[in-house]
Amino acid sequence: MSLLIAGSIATDHLMTFQGKFADSLVVEQLEKLSVSFLVDDLEIRRGGCGPNISFALATLGVTPVLVGAAGEDFTDYRTWLEGRGVDCDSVRISADKHTARFVCTTDQTMAQFASFYPGAMSEAREIDLVPVVERVGAPDHVLVGPDDPDGMLRHTAECREHGYPFVADPGQQLAFGDGELIRGLVDGAAILFSNEYESHLIEQKTGWSAEEILDRVAIQVVTLSKDGARVLRKGEDPIEVPACLVEAAEPTGVGDAFRAGFLAALQWGLGLERAAQVGSTMASYVVETVGTQEYTVTQDGFLERFTATYGDAAAAEVAPHLAIS
Repeated sequence: MSLLIAGSIATDHLMTFQGKFADSLVVEQLEKLSVSFLVDDLEIRRGGCGPNISFALATLGVTPVLVGAAGEDFTDYRTWLEGRGVDCDSVRISADKHTARFVCTTDQTMAQFASFYPGAMSEAREIDLVPVVERVGAPDHVLVGPDDPDGMLRHTAECREHGYPFVADPGQQLAFGDGELIRGLVDGAAILFSNEYESHLIEQKTGWSAEEILDRVAIQVVTLSKDGARVLRKGEDPIEVPACLVEAAEPTGVGDAFRAGFLAALQWGLGLERAAQVGSTMASYVVETVGTQEYTVTQDGFLERFTATYGDAAAAEVAPHLAIS
């Protein structure tokens, strides 16, 4: 059995300007705007929900299959992921587009000029899941994360057609997608992931009530930031799990790490409460670190952190499954 992670592959190029953009702007001349800024530094960070989730899964000893589209410039990123145990053989490499890229300059007031280049991400719609499954075996789950919208719809439709259990994780597409898109991504999911705000957005855009959503998905997992996570099933009492709290540095990628921990625990055969606890523990490593794949997890450190929040009995169930190198 395998675990397929379909989602965007991107890099973030982050620069800092030690002045104020406003000082260089003339309001009356904005239609003729032409300015440049001398920046002090450049950080290039690996990103994209597909690699973020895959990296975290591999950290926990699970071998994920990354499914997405990138450019020829993916070589170094691929080496990084494969060196940590991620299967990248099903990544489509575009012949003429670069890997998706977020370029952002931030000034000392936290104002930003930013651009997002989707690039090769738009070719995710060309990826067929059947050859991937033929190569790696029938999937336990196919996570369909934020990506090219047509690609997300194609992957979800393929899962329904072939009976692959799929995980709906529409994420950032919720802000831009219409009701038809969101309904197509959610209906029939084995698991639906969202944060609390996104859960209300799903209801609003689909026109389904909270109860109707639980009629259409087997499990709904709602992350609650510092308040932990809630797991919902039709006809069952909610499972509430507190967060594994640490000093927060930067929240980007925290949800991706939670999803990875949750899915890893399911792969190990653990129940939903333990899955949410493993997810919350993985999320704590990202929130205390700047960068979505810059954290380090050790076997002893993970168990110590997990035990401190969830207790010895819960840790005893999780410990035999950990394979953190």
